[in-house]
Amino acid sequence: MAFQLDARSLQRLQGVHPDLAKVIHRAAALSPIEFRVIEGLRTEKRQRELVASGASKTMNSRHLTGHAVDLAPYVGGTIRWDWPLYHKLAPAVKQAAAEVGVPIEWGGDWRTFKDGPHFQLPFGGYPK
Repeated sequence: MAFQLDARSLQRLQGVHPDLAKVIHRAAALSPIEFRVIEGLRTEKRQRELVASGASKTMNSRHLTGHAVDLAPYVGGTIRWDWPLYHKLAPAVKQAAAEVGVPIEWGGDWRTFKDGPHFQLPFGGYPK
């Protein structure tokens, strides 16, 4: 199911590394479910708020440098946080990354603090 990213998602991709933005655009063409970009580039203040609330565990977030995005499935006109939907979305993002030749990491693959919405460029290939 190909779809176009909405205006808010496009705005939230501003400041995101061009390689990651390319992956997200391609994923929109491949994903079996529609999604929205929830967050891209983050301020240090916003990151501190997320750490304080427990929504993030680090001040070394890839969001601070534009190397990460958070995506959310959009079903029936509503943002959804159900884990099964991320297991439909993540393969499309990974396929998109492979097609455009950009390595990607998914927070849902992490061993601890699984983060379904989070997709990032790896530190190895994309230092700060």
